Amino acid sequence: MAEIRQLKADEFEERMKLSQFAFQFQIPADQMEVRRAAFHPEWDYGLFSDDGRLLSALLLIPFEAWVQGRKFKMGGVAGVASWPDARRQGGVAGLLSHAFETMKREGQSLSMLHPFSFPFYRKFGYEFTIERKNYTLETKYLPARKETPGTVRIVDKDFALLAPVYEAYASRYDGTLSRDGEWWKNRVMNKPGLAAVYYDENGKPQGYVLYEVADKVLKVHDWAELTEDARIGLWSYIGNHDSMIRELKITVPADDGLPFLVPDPRFKQEIEPYFMSRIVDAPGFVAQYPFKPSSGGAADEVVLRIEDAQAPWNAGTFRLCVDSEGIGSLERVADDGVRRDGDGVTAIDIAALTAMLVGGRRPGFLQRAGRLQAPEAALAALERRVPWQTPYLADFF
Repeated sequence: MAEIRQLKADEFEERMKLSQFAFQFQIPADQMEVRRAAFHPEWDYGLFSDDGRLLSALLLIPFEAWVQGRKFKMGGVAGVASWPDARRQGGVAGLLSHAFETMKREGQSLSMLHPFSFPFYRKFGYEFTIERKNYTLETKYLPARKETPGTVRIVDKDFALLAPVYEAYASRYDGTLSRDGEWWKNRVMNKPGLAAVYYDENGKPQGYVLYEVADKVLKVHDWAELTEDARIGLWSYIGNHDSMIRELKITVPADDGLPFLVPDPRFKQEIEPYFMSRIVDAPGFVAQYPFKPSSGGAADEVVLRIEDAQAPWNAGTFRLCVDSEGIGSLERVADDGVRRDGDGVTAIDIAALTAMLVGGRRPGFLQRAGRLQAPEAALAALERRVPWQTPYLADFF
């Protein structure tokens, strides 16, 4: 009988064979040992046949992600793969179900992933939450260089220097990773090129850029800015490369304002649908989530009927209570505790709830789109109390 379990250290080669086949890439021999050193078998879950063959696998990475200025434990799903003779037999569904149970047990109330197919993962309660903008600017479109009170200096790639700036920047968005030292070392600072930091007039770091220049293209790998002076200073620094490049490539949040701030906004701008998210434990998530305080000092209450076919602990009727300070709770109520005809009940599925709380989709929009069915008073309460913040993710996993 098939078994789902964590991988063992000596199953690294088997996992790599599956990943290379499924994702159609080849790991160079000199990189295989680097991958082995970074292998966390306890993060990898496999579906094994009764004779011990690895059929399907899923990577569940323990992250923390920023949501409304708070860090939430988040399970990052990646590396989902199956051999061809094991596909369409429910293996991935079983792995995802196991992952949801694991995340709930570990207190990871949120999950995120980069989908190979949005429709496929929507079947499992994930929803599109993060989009980004990709800019390609010929040098003639670069922002004009301006003087600022601070200065930009090329520095060593130092975790202690860059991480505090990044964390302050990341906390302004929903879905950004809180990076630990290992992530910085293996996924951020290992990329080729230089690091430059903007220091304000008091010598405090307020922004940075990690980038490389090759074949007359300047590619920005990572960027963070905490002040308008830092933004101007970094772009002025980038402009100093105009004689050695023909264009610049950079990825930015969806609400980035550069096109409005430059003389000519007709440079190449592409919207990239990027990551999906899923609330794994709705009561646990709501207990951590900072709702907007009440302007009148009163509490709000909405009866939610949540649909979730994959995580039964989320499915049913709940009372969402948000006090005057914005502290929320989600408590299950018996179905006979609300009117049978549904009067006064707000209906939503787990994917739409995720889109509302971490995906930047307003309750009114979800109502108009048919993803939320709420009485007028409940809709007004949700509009008042659910905050809005731009979703963004600079990383990939």
